Amino acid sequence: MSMTMSEKILAKASGNDKVEAGEIVMADIDTAMVHDLTGPLTLQALEEINTDKVWDPKKIVIPFDHQVPADTLDAAKNHQILREFVKEQNIENFYDVYEGVCHQVLPEKGHILPGNVVVGSDSHTCTHGALGAFSTGIGSTDMAMVFATGQLWFKVPETIQYNITGNLKENVTSKDVILNIIGQVGQDGARYKACEYAGETIRNMDMSDRMVLSNMAIEMGGKTGLIEPDKVTDEYLKNRTDKPYTKFTTDNDATSLEVMDIDVTDLEPQVACPNYVDNVKPASEVEDVEVDQVFIGSCTNGRLNDLRQAAQILKNNKIKNGVRVLVIPASRTIYKQALEEGLMDIFVDAGALVCNPCCGPCLGGHVGLIGDGEVSLSTSNRNFKGRQGSPEGKVYLSSAIVAAHSAITGHITSPE
Repeated sequence: MSMTMSEKILAKASGNDKVEAGEIVMADIDTAMVHDLTGPLTLQALEEINTDKVWDPKKIVIPFDHQVPADTLDAAKNHQILREFVKEQNIENFYDVYEGVCHQVLPEKGHILPGNVVVGSDSHTCTHGALGAFSTGIGSTDMAMVFATGQLWFKVPETIQYNITGNLKENVTSKDVILNIIGQVGQDGARYKACEYAGETIRNMDMSDRMVLSNMAIEMGGKTGLIEPDKVTDEYLKNRTDKPYTKFTTDNDATSLEVMDIDVTDLEPQVACPNYVDNVKPASEVEDVEVDQVFIGSCTNGRLNDLRQAAQILKNNKIKNGVRVLVIPASRTIYKQALEEGLMDIFVDAGALVCNPCCGPCLGGHVGLIGDGEVSLSTSNRNFKGRQGSPEGKVYLSSAIVAAHSAITGHITSPE
């Protein structure tokens, strides 16, 4: 029987030869992640079901990234609770306040493998589908079930495959590709479907760019965001793990497969306008929007490629007076690489504020919040009302290239 990637992975994880979209399966979990915001809720649920020992401490990963270092007493208490839990359960894969954003740290440290089932109590866990894993966000109560048993039920999703072709123009990135797709599909156009990215354009992307696509599958309602593993995947994992893995592919005649062809040859830089991610327009059409803050970072675009792109534009330039620019690398590894390449000097000389690896203003709960009436141009993944601070503020989303140009001019600026 022909199957999609998602069906093959869930069949393997549930001990079945085949599964079909719509079927309910109980699957074994390979990696489970909670962070400093969602972890304490999971532990509370564990207590309520009288579970005092996790199923496998080696398969649980706990990074601190949302409120790091602790900015409130409640945050400090959450950190304490999780540190105690890590010691009690002998959890090896614990990353304290210094390591970075969970969705960057997990693949970077070799916790994500093709063919695995990965769950995280964070909606952007779908990022890890870029490595060919069935990876999805779940609630803290469901995570308690995983911690206790190592299993979770799934409804096998249908698959919508975005067949992307064409060479991207200069200054057009994978962020522009995914914003354009979301603009076409809508915020719920792929609801509970496995979003699969395929085609020559994807095959030519490195892992950093692929992660951007998978990261934002949830913004169109997707259950996960998958890319078939290939030589790019192998190269990324080469020095990160020595564990064996299985590379699944989608059969073209799979019953539940829907294909959407997209040619990006003429694609322009894109911007998602308030207050929905599918409110997408070409950057050239919103150049009259003045910005108060520019945020370059997050689990979407805080990787080394993004910092390089931004630094190339900001080098020997100054950020416009009155504009605040926050540069936040997605991980400590990226931070160190950026230091070694001299990127941090460029940012500081241009007038930017470089912060420690963390989620930053993305969630509206930590550093860099915007006030009433202020406009943020962000390389992150969501622009809902109040997402980065005041509900009276406005958030626009773009690539790091558009963000850097806009920091210099003081208004949203298409590099073209």
